[in-house]
Amino acid sequence: MNWSVRKDKKYRLAIASLLEQYPNRVEIVQLDDSTGEIRSDPTISFDHPYPPTKLIFIPDKECQRPDLLASSSDFLRLWQISDSDNGRRVELKSLLNNNRNSEFSGPLTSFDWNEAEPRRIGTSSIDTTCTIWDIEKEVVDTQLIAHDKEVYDIAWGGVGVFASVSADGSVRVFDLRDKEHSTIIYESSEPDTPLVRLGWNKQDPRYMATIIMDSSKVVVLDIRFPTLPVVELQRHQASVNAIAWAPHSSCHICTAGDDSQALIWDLSSMGQPVEGGLDPILAYTAGAEIEQLQWSSSQPDWVAIAFSNKLQILRV
Repeated sequence: MNWSVRKDKKYRLAIASLLEQYPNRVEIVQLDDSTGEIRSDPTISFDHPYPPTKLIFIPDKECQRPDLLASSSDFLRLWQISDSDNGRRVELKSLLNNNRNSEFSGPLTSFDWNEAEPRRIGTSSIDTTCTIWDIEKEVVDTQLIAHDKEVYDIAWGGVGVFASVSADGSVRVFDLRDKEHSTIIYESSEPDTPLVRLGWNKQDPRYMATIIMDSSKVVVLDIRFPTLPVVELQRHQASVNAIAWAPHSSCHICTAGDDSQALIWDLSSMGQPVEGGLDPILAYTAGAEIEQLQWSSSQPDWVAIAFSNKLQILRV
């Protein structure tokens, strides 16, 4: 699930099915602001091989580039959405496979589109690698063995800097100017505890947040002080599945999980100890476990959540 950032398509979302079979679907839906209805457009919904592990619209607010949607599953795919006199349509623009020796590659767990340099997409894979693509040339820019085990998520922190999390329980930061080295920012306190999601604070890149597999806590890190979390968010009653930093504020984050809760936290006091731990400032209870969460950067008071077979948009 992902919000479009183009200013001419500000109420648009892409959502995908999660079926344990080859055929899956991606739908592009539009919120009608006047009625509050979410409408699907069948002309730009399409079949997708395997369930997409992530969807992202091109980070192009000013509409200077083609209208693209990227998806990851067995490969990285770029889909072009076009408006013409005959209506709208979607076509596969690129299928990017980083394993030239085989038509198969390690499934992609996630990817991130570099907002500062939109020709770059970084992918993470179960084969322990991260791959940086130049999508304009359709070539691999860099491929790194990033971790000792499967890499579950990747996030850009600037033009040439990205971080990743892995089944080896570590958060590592890479700088493309020095590909031989990485900095370990955090390691799970218990051995063999995978980290599954990573969010880098775009408004204040000193901070990132990560989710531990099957854990109800979210760990917030300050990259200036590796190894020790600045704060642990511990008010979920079941596993956390998704995190999203506020696109307009450096100290707010939203978390969601299997307790059907979406919680918004104010981290402005995160350096100071709070007796009993930090409490969220807002809470919403959905009808089932929340699997996905996206905070709209073009409409910062809207958060989209996905649970069961439903999509809801919350005003915060």
